[in-house]
Amino acid sequence: MPLRTEAKDATAKPASSGGASPPPANGFQPPAAIYPGRSALSECIALLRAIWRSPYRKQIALLAVGIALILGANMAGQIRLNQWHGAFFDALDQQRLAAFGYQLLIFLVIVSVLLALVVGQTWMQEMLKVRLREWLTHHLLDEWLVDGRAYRLGLAGQIGVNPDQRIEEDTRKLTEFSAQLGVGLLHAVLQLVAFIGILWMLSTSVVFVVDGMRFTIPGYMVWCAILYAAVGSYLTWRVGGPMIALNTERYAREAQFRFALVRVSESAESIALFGGERDERRLLEGNIEQVVGTMRQLSGALSRLTWITSGYGWIAIVVPIVVASPGYFSGGLTLGGMMMVVGAFNQVQASLRWFVDRFPDIADWRATLHRVSAFRATVAQLDEYDRTVDRINLVRDPDGQLAFDGVSVLHSDGRVVIADATVEIGRGDRVLLVGESGAGKSTLFRAVAGLWPWGNGTIRLPDPDSMMFMPQRPYLPLGTMRAAITYPDPPSSFDGADVEAVLKRVGLAELLPLLDVEERLDKTLSLGQQQLIGFARLLLHSPQWVFLDEATSALDELSQRRAMSIFDEELRESTVMSIGHRPGLDAFHTSTIRLVRNPDGATLQPMPPQGIVYWRQTRAEAGLPPLMVPEGAD
Repeated sequence: MPLRTEAKDATAKPASSGGASPPPANGFQPPAAIYPGRSALSECIALLRAIWRSPYRKQIALLAVGIALILGANMAGQIRLNQWHGAFFDALDQQRLAAFGYQLLIFLVIVSVLLALVVGQTWMQEMLKVRLREWLTHHLLDEWLVDGRAYRLGLAGQIGVNPDQRIEEDTRKLTEFSAQLGVGLLHAVLQLVAFIGILWMLSTSVVFVVDGMRFTIPGYMVWCAILYAAVGSYLTWRVGGPMIALNTERYAREAQFRFALVRVSESAESIALFGGERDERRLLEGNIEQVVGTMRQLSGALSRLTWITSGYGWIAIVVPIVVASPGYFSGGLTLGGMMMVVGAFNQVQASLRWFVDRFPDIADWRATLHRVSAFRATVAQLDEYDRTVDRINLVRDPDGQLAFDGVSVLHSDGRVVIADATVEIGRGDRVLLVGESGAGKSTLFRAVAGLWPWGNGTIRLPDPDSMMFMPQRPYLPLGTMRAAITYPDPPSSFDGADVEAVLKRVGLAELLPLLDVEERLDKTLSLGQQQLIGFARLLLHSPQWVFLDEATSALDELSQRRAMSIFDEELRESTVMSIGHRPGLDAFHTSTIRLVRNPDGATLQPMPPQGIVYWRQTRAEAGLPPLMVPEGAD
């Protein structure tokens, strides 16, 4: 079917698929995602719901239940150990050697059981970290690598920056801190439940004597423990609160620094050719200064917090003895009895001071929870963010063609790629799209691929599975050259002989010995060789619709002729739409469309039709075989 183009006035108001007026051309930017922030409880509940819907829920639940049971048994052992303290110190105070030896044997039994429980708890806790990280990493990858979200997330503003750190580093920290703090909190709660009743009863032994009057205060030791923990927790929160925001900023700065280092590593050759090491060092110094500045603030905040946490811990050594001393000096408590009271007080105090002791980790955990939750929420709601501006409507064409109906595609700086134009490309057409650099040709391809939805009008598409896009620099995944050629399918999807045949077809027979060698192909191969591998991949998959974006820019004339001849031979039935500037490229196409810049944005203008005679003559001058055209073409 011949190509039809209807170009309208570029200043006319673009047709909107959504009914809303488009934003001003000069003020448009892809809508940035904003995460308003939620409470830690809400973010935890959201993650727990995601775990419950995942296939990992059974393993995680079994580990959590196992840890809870072990902690319960541990508390029973701790209670027995506290009772042993009383008997042991009474035997010591009364100088009974036989009773002293007997209590040592009992101690060995209790400690052996507690040791086995601690080892079991440690193993389960570490396995819980592994399963949580495995689940969360897979969950984020499932949300991120789908329907072009990874590309569009990069346009979503600050939240979309450095997804690698959020998926790798933040995920690791969040799962490790969650397991540690979760188990620690459960241990503290069980410890409090187990010993607060004991401490309450033992408080009756603390007798006060005032002017000869003897009296007790119900739950005296319990109230002292609660008051001491409350003061310490309040001071910890007041002094350490800023650490949450500082940790969040630190992770962002660390991510920027790591990205800058990776960028220098990936561009080492170009930097060396320009002698740009000094300039790169200057840029990296700026990143280092930001990281160090944030760490300096964190160091000051942690030092101030240490005054509270360490002071709290040191004072806690004598607090239970001081508050229990009235009972000992009044004669109501023996040395063994006072040690039992002090032991129970320390157990209750240890559970109540959990917040004080673990606050630095809690601040770190809160920061990573916020970053992971923001990333997760943003990825899942990208489509909602896009609704703030008009969107191009993508629909399936019933005849399997490609057509632009009243389409206006907005560039990132507000320019219009196609201003209210209608283009129809039929099966078998070969269309060359030309124009000045920066006119928006690649953005048009992204709109067809669904990666750039911002604009107006409707694009009618053939079956997405029948389309294949080739950018200027083909993507070469990590692994072998065979995997790069079969991408995105695994090598097992194709016969080995077919892979070797397409590599020979594009003129890379000398690379056959390296077909199954794992290496960085984007580093070891020239850009021209990478583009030829892209054509080998194209030939292997044999799509019906091919979109080439400067796909031959690094090829010499012979290699370009060999690569493009694929569409005269193996893929003669395929439809081709190309972006290109190289001389002689028009010989491989049957029609040309030019994007012309003007004050109101680039407009789509068809070149005058040349006819089959012209194309046959052009191809003959280029030394190409006669053009294969659909029946009925002019």
